[in-house]
Amino acid sequence: VQLVESGGGLVQAGGSLRLSCAASGTIVSIAVWGWYRQAPGKERELVAIITSGGRTNYADSVKGRFTISRDNAKNTVYLQMNSLKPEDTGVYYCNVRRPLVAEYNYWGQGTQVTVSS
Repeated sequence: VQLVESGGGLVQAGGSLRLSCAASGTIVSIAVWGWYRQAPGKERELVAIITSGGRTNYADSVKGRFTISRDNAKNTVYLQMNSLKPEDTGVYYCNVRRPLVAEYNYWGQGTQVTVSS
């Protein structure tokens, strides 16, 4: 499975960005898709996930501002980010994993998001 993120960039605080993650290869129907981010000097953290059934979950820090969605026909996952804050700055990574199948766990190369104050 290959994951390619796009849509990152530089934006002022209060602005919006939409990240995309295009998947190719062996895409299974039952999977959990997620966006993670890593700020300089910090560990990678979960931002949002969406299951194959459409259930979503968000980090408390982004609830009400970010929305994760998936287009099954395009094998693409999106992260709409609104009301961005400087603390949202980091490298955003796309992930797909299959519950109970440890070897089915793939990451994209990451896309940089920088929010200026």
